[in-house]
Amino acid sequence: MLKEGLVHAYCGNGKGKTTAAVGLGIRAAGRGLKVCMIQFLKTRHTGELEIINNLGKQFSVFRLESPKGFTYELNQEQREELRCEISKEFKLAGELLPECDLLILDEVLAAVENGFLPVSLLEEFIENKPDNKELVLTGRILPQSIAELSDYISEIKEVKHPARKGILAREGIEF
Repeated sequence: MLKEGLVHAYCGNGKGKTTAAVGLGIRAAGRGLKVCMIQFLKTRHTGELEIINNLGKQFSVFRLESPKGFTYELNQEQREELRCEISKEFKLAGELLPECDLLILDEVLAAVENGFLPVSLLEEFIENKPDNKELVLTGRILPQSIAELSDYISEIKEVKHPARKGILAREGIEF
């Protein structure tokens, strides 16, 4: 059990925000802390999920969304369905927080950025977080109000990426 839980924000346009959050989660689990991760806007099965499943109840991952594709490809009905699913995931975050030592809200900042979750709800969540709970937020854009509530901010910046040369995401490396 942590005495003092802080808020981490991993943001920016570079590759590795989720990887950093999972790495912290594995470190915490290795020290006996209970880790929960909710993945917003992600439905693709990834390599990190395979290894996390081997950790048992020490590190749990939750996804409530149905596969839909990229948000910019969605019609209005699909966007509304996604908004409802994200609302359920965010409600789940509040239910899980008392049960875990470290809560990772993966791509929650993208849910805010894309208008699926009001920033005010995330602000309230952070402000009401118990003092002994560690919280990690990931996503590209970090709203100023969330930055002010964060204790750690790590910006992961893309300098060069193989996608710019047409190299697609590779299993085991990007997913």
